[in-house]
Amino acid sequence: MVQAPSKELTLEAFLAESETKPASEYIDGTIIQKFMPQGEHSTIQGELIIAINAITKPQKIARAFPELPCVFANRAIVPDVSIFSWNRIPRNEDGSIANLFAIAPDWMIEILSPEQRSTKVIAKILHSLKHGTQLGWLIDPKEKAILIFYPNQSLDWLDQPEQLLPVPDFANNLQLTVGDIFNWLLE
Repeated sequence: MVQAPSKELTLEAFLAESETKPASEYIDGTIIQKFMPQGEHSTIQGELIIAINAITKPQKIARAFPELPCVFANRAIVPDVSIFSWNRIPRNEDGSIANLFAIAPDWMIEILSPEQRSTKVIAKILHSLKHGTQLGWLIDPKEKAILIFYPNQSLDWLDQPEQLLPVPDFANNLQLTVGDIFNWLLE
């Protein structure tokens, strides 16, 4: 669902509205509701969060979050998986994790749903890279391929099962291949 742009709808007004299920994003004055995740999407998303957090969370290196709203550069986006290095996770005075993440994630992962337009997802990743995101993945279950986005560099298209997926420096102990990602769908 997309609501038409409105001069009166500000980011602040959007953030004051009630949450929607599935989540909605605010991009250029427009509210865009995300698609409801289906089986492939949910499986890959859940396994990625487990795999990333198993390597990065115990040592307080980074943490992966599902469907976390990130508010920055006059947008509110909800990546399928947002990964923040430990020292950048917004916290309350008591040290607990804050509700509002008003920064771009260090690494973001999007999983293409069958009815989703890849151009809109790519635009979201590119916007994030311009505002501090170090790495973006776009996983396409139908094509069994993963597009890798870097700031100020050309893209990589990975579609061979043995190809090792690049990760940010802070997650260099994480070793996942293209095959690992898509084999989760066979379990």
